[in-house]
Amino acid sequence: MSERRGYLAQGPRVGIRPFTYEDGAEFVTRVRESRELHHPWLAPPGSPDAYASYAGRLIEDPTKAGFLVCEKGDRGEKGGGGGDGAIAGFVNINNIVQGGFLCGALGYGAFAHAAGRGLMSEGLDLVVRYAFGPPLRLHRLEINVQPGNAASIALARRCGFRLEGFSPDFLYIAGAWRDHERWAITSDMVKKG
Repeated sequence: MSERRGYLAQGPRVGIRPFTYEDGAEFVTRVRESRELHHPWLAPPGSPDAYASYAGRLIEDPTKAGFLVCEKGDRGEKGGGGGDGAIAGFVNINNIVQGGFLCGALGYGAFAHAAGRGLMSEGLDLVVRYAFGPPLRLHRLEINVQPGNAASIALARRCGFRLEGFSPDFLYIAGAWRDHERWAITSDMVKKG
């Protein structure tokens, strides 16, 4: 299955693979189904044109890497809309810096049909391990999370990230500059398995 799906890494319930332009229809459908879950924390692309632009940056820009977290298993699995290859969420590494820094900034989101099922924990862990290995060989990953986003903070904590600080007025979201907590993990914190 992993070769057929093009997984870069896989766990018991999910595999991660790169974004493709062909994923647009399913991705946009999942975004539309998940608006309530995402608001007010993030606004992934909700139209085919917005998806094409978004995916293009992740595919073509060497300072970015985008990963779709896809369910494994039968189409009839619990969770509605899940099953073999269904997109459960996404994890992006932005602002990848090589040289002496070897760092990237993570962004992620689950889709409504997959929320609360542990799929994103497994997917984020796969992306972290992939980022610290070849070909990226990063040393550090950071996540910046709005303090009120309890689900995102819990995911960062479950995946071994540590709280390192607070950044006031860090990111412009929904018409205002928002404060963020800074969470990070380094390659030496991850047990190779």
